[in-house]
Amino acid sequence: MFSFIWFIIIGGILGWLAGLILGKDIPGGVIGNIIAGIIGAWLGSLILGDWGPKVSDFYILPTLLGTIVLILIVSFIMKAIGGKK
Repeated sequence: MFSFIWFIIIGGILGWLAGLILGKDIPGGVIGNIIAGIIGAWLGSLILGDWGPKVSDFYILPTLLGTIVLILIVSFIMKAIGGKK
């Protein structure tokens, strides 16, 4: 149970950090940050593999880069359909 909570916290922090790096808000607030961090971890491991420092099943660098890519894609889609930036 504690590892699941830690997984959620780290996913949220990495999602929030990627949003700060890009200067863009993630739709959904805290829940959006958590989802972006978890999906970004999956995307980053597909693109870059598993390497670098690891915290609670997250490889920090691939997760951060995957989350940045995800936020860019989501913001592009939102802008294309006339949503928020």
